[in-house]
Amino acid sequence: MKQNFLKAIFWDYPQFQDYNSIRSALQNTREKNDIQTFRWILGRFLERGRVKDVAMIFRITEVKDNLNALRLSDYAYRKWHRLLDIYGNSG
Repeated sequence: MKQNFLKAIFWDYPQFQDYNSIRSALQNTREKNDIQTFRWILGRFLERGRVKDVAMIFRITEVKDNLNALRLSDYAYRKWHRLLDIYGNSG
């Protein structure tokens, strides 16, 4: 049985626990240039998601460009800052 990784990220928002709904929401934020909602979704992914889950949804440049504007735990910030140090020049 395949596990739904979105339940760990959006445990309190059932409307975002479906892959198509989160892709649609992100597409909508990008089209409308809704940076506040985009950063809220990105922050949830960076705080609660696995690296491979984030990579499925976001480009590395999106993470890099928004990391310092997000409200993350110290642990999540350090983790993503380190990953960007290592892989951030690839894309």
